[in-house]
Amino acid sequence: MTQFDDHPLWQSSLNPADAPAVQSLSPVALAYLGDAVFELYVRCCYLFPPRRIGDFHRRVVAQVRAEQQAQILTTLLPQLTDPEKEWVRRGRNAATSTSRRANPELYQAASGLETLLGYLYLRDARRLDELLALIELPDAAPR
Repeated sequence: MTQFDDHPLWQSSLNPADAPAVQSLSPVALAYLGDAVFELYVRCCYLFPPRRIGDFHRRVVAQVRAEQQAQILTTLLPQLTDPEKEWVRRGRNAATSTSRRANPELYQAASGLETLLGYLYLRDARRLDELLALIELPDAAPR
């Protein structure tokens, strides 16, 4: 459990009847959402103790870059269910463009992680919390 369990951010408004709508979303759309979810989570983890905004920003950026997300995915893979691994695979396969500095394989892995996080945000907030709690963020406030 994380310190954010009861925060409305992690409370998806979708109900089980919305499952077909979520299934119809493209992996790119889910990665778009997952990117925002992950960055907000990391920002919350680094919010305390209070820091100068530049230090805060550097710490967050170091965690949300493709290289770090690929490493996080490698750490989480043994904990993922087969359906979760399928969402990661779909996200990897959908990753089409990369930044100039990112290795394409790292970018694909990061997209896979983001796709999974976006999917879980919409369908299973408790599981999202479980996986986020497994991520070790250097110098983050205790969760």
